Amino acid sequence: MADWIPEVSIGGRRRLAIALAGGLVFAVVVALWVAMSSRGVEHETPPVLPMAAASQSPSAAAEVSIVVSVVGRVTSPGLVTLPDGARVADALRAAGGPVPDADLAALNLARKLADGEQIYVGVPAPPGAEQAPAVSGAPAVADKVDLNTATIAALDTLPGVGPVTAQRIIDWRTEHGRFDGVEQLREIDGIGPSRFARLKDLVVAR
Repeated sequence: MADWIPEVSIGGRRRLAIALAGGLVFAVVVALWVAMSSRGVEHETPPVLPMAAASQSPSAAAEVSIVVSVVGRVTSPGLVTLPDGARVADALRAAGGPVPDADLAALNLARKLADGEQIYVGVPAPPGAEQAPAVSGAPAVADKVDLNTATIAALDTLPGVGPVTAQRIIDWRTEHGRFDGVEQLREIDGIGPSRFARLKDLVVAR
């Protein structure tokens, strides 16, 4: 009886050790499987949506406007408000348009307007009235080439006038004495309607 007890104790210890070892191996296997499984699953981070662009303010910058006076032969004379950069034609339109028999020859319908000016439609401006500003790009009278005193070099600076045409102008002046008007340029060989149209505002006959 005494010899059997120790053998049983030793066998139990062995079985206990084997069970513990088996449990430990099982726990390690389970841990490895969990680790392998979790590594295979990718946790996607939700994409960060870009912030919506801030909407522009509904109130845009106020449009710059000018006020001009339209008098004379128009349907509705008086003050008109126009956007900055408007032209004489826009002012006439805002005033109801010219009356049927209005003479618009003295008006440059393409001229840009300035704030506070007055436009005389079909009627002469009264004495002392402020004149409309000169057309942009058009030379002042003092800057125009005088056909009666200009040299060949001065005439050569005009568009479409080379040394040959400049000499013809001098020859015409020598033959006829002087130019009485710019329109006489049409009598010179080589100056047709299109070339004359380019020159008539750049020259003067004093």
